[in-house]
Amino acid sequence: MRLGFKLNVAIKPKQKPSKTNLSFNYSDELISFERLPRTEGSGKILIKVLPDCRVQISAPETASNEQVIAAAKQRARWIYQQLREFRSRLEHVRPRQYISGESHYYLGKQYVLKVIENTTEKPSVKLLRGKIEVTVREKSAEKISALLADWYKARAKDAFARRLEAMLEQALWVSEKPPLRVLTMQTQWGSCSPAGRLTLNPHLVKAPRDCIDYVILHELCHLAEHNHSERFYRLMGQVMPQWEKVKSRLDGMANVLLS
Repeated sequence: MRLGFKLNVAIKPKQKPSKTNLSFNYSDELISFERLPRTEGSGKILIKVLPDCRVQISAPETASNEQVIAAAKQRARWIYQQLREFRSRLEHVRPRQYISGESHYYLGKQYVLKVIENTTEKPSVKLLRGKIEVTVREKSAEKISALLADWYKARAKDAFARRLEAMLEQALWVSEKPPLRVLTMQTQWGSCSPAGRLTLNPHLVKAPRDCIDYVILHELCHLAEHNHSERFYRLMGQVMPQWEKVKSRLDGMANVLLS
């Protein structure tokens, strides 16, 4: 099992799933985690360590809390190592101040942010000569952040639509172009609903093109196989033989791309 900003099929329940906070001791640390309900038909316990150092364990409702904790303890060393790695990365990620000189990503490249205060011009975001130029009537981190978020989302819709068209040429099992929406998600780059709708995270547009292609292909494979079965991974390997390397690269960039 690989960790990071993990891709899963999003099968949304009708009601908001309940969370249970549990914990166990490992070495000299108390490791807390959220227990989440697993989707119907999934009998296995799924453990995830997120880039923000939250631990989530999805388990069938039939499993007792004691069984879930026992499963977590079996993977305790692995969970502990992942937490250490993500904490180390977070130490080097500075909170965004949205001021001139900051680095921001777009399609895998770094751009310098340039903030221009102009009381007469309409607020805007432009990509010019290696810079992301944001014009505001009043310098405010909140306003600049909101403008950038809207800009990224607009760019994402256009970029994702183009890459989806390109990836459909490889996804021969897809007979019709699936509907696509862009939605900010905390723990997923993308998802595929049971009805066949693809949802992609706008932050993904900050990643290199091959990472975007990987996420789209991952979700297109779910149109043929909704579970992470042997058939699913065989299909994924056919359309993108190096997908594991691309996934690892994307997971390693999560903290930077999501900031």
